[in-house]
Amino acid sequence: MSADTRRRVKLYTLNEDRQWEDRGTGHVNTPYISRLNGVALLVRSETDGSILLESKIQMHTAYQKQQETLIVWSEGDKYDLALSFQEKAGCDEIWEKICQVQGKDPSLDITQDVESEDEQFIDSSTDTSLGMGIGPIQLPPCDLAHLGEIADCLRSALAMPAKREKMAIAIENENCVKKLIEMFHMCEDLENEDGLHHLYEIMKTLCLMNKNSLYEIMFSNEFIMDVIGCFEYDPSLPEPVRHRDYILTKAKFKGIVPSSNTELVAKIHQTYRVQYVQDVILPMPSMFEENTLSSLSSFVFFNKIEIVTMIQDDDKFLTTFFRDLLDDETPEARRRDMVLFLKELCQFSQILQKAQKDNFFKNLI
Repeated sequence: MSADTRRRVKLYTLNEDRQWEDRGTGHVNTPYISRLNGVALLVRSETDGSILLESKIQMHTAYQKQQETLIVWSEGDKYDLALSFQEKAGCDEIWEKICQVQGKDPSLDITQDVESEDEQFIDSSTDTSLGMGIGPIQLPPCDLAHLGEIADCLRSALAMPAKREKMAIAIENENCVKKLIEMFHMCEDLENEDGLHHLYEIMKTLCLMNKNSLYEIMFSNEFIMDVIGCFEYDPSLPEPVRHRDYILTKAKFKGIVPSSNTELVAKIHQTYRVQYVQDVILPMPSMFEENTLSSLSSFVFFNKIEIVTMIQDDDKFLTTFFRDLLDDETPEARRRDMVLFLKELCQFSQILQKAQKDNFFKNLI
């Protein structure tokens, strides 16, 4: 693996509509820049060598590492940036450099506790030298008797970013998602309506915590359908909403092309289901909450890029697809499904940068 490959990145910025825009592909380094009086993230275009990004690594900026190959941060109130690495090793190298500059532990996925004014007031009015500030979070026992307490505890953390970050760490460290799913199975078996209502509130709050590390657990192949199952028991509705039934039957995935690429198939399934959670299940954020689900939007966005890339790299998939599409023996119903799949794939490709998009359509032709 060459250094050029490791350090190859795509630069994204988040626009006013909260959509990620591709700003180009290049190679990232972390030189000391005298003019900035510090170490910076420097990305030069791979096409003409122009500077795509020159961003000093600030001591108090919260950098986040997501999905193994992403680094995301904000500059100013509404200027969000992301570096998407071609190789995990390159992401790890740059992440370690950021953490080194800030004096942080590179094993964590965020470099700062982002505090609101309320939290700063709380910290300044307590004796932090005695550990009286916001310390590690201790969750209630993860069992049926304490579901209501867990729901209340999670809700109390939403308004304060530093507490929310520590809450997410506690949930991961204590393997809470798996335990909650086990309780969901028990509540369904026992028809425990109160427990199911609490689990709905818990899963909703976990999503609103806007933590990519939690999404990777909740939306893994192991748990995603059970998480969607929890969302069927909205206490504000008179009857459960059969989301799983819709996904597994009415919106059943079509086997467009038999593929041995199980990773690709799993990624397509995951993306559709997470998009369903985002578009159908979760409440639409108001204009005052536009950042509430930004990490979930990013999760879907970068999944789509990964799907297009994986399909481009799978020559057998494309060859088989177009052979069947043009075969006169292919049933019309299947041909219609294939055309719809191709249409959606082309829609996914619109988020690629121009050179990659052109290459994608050349491969299709």
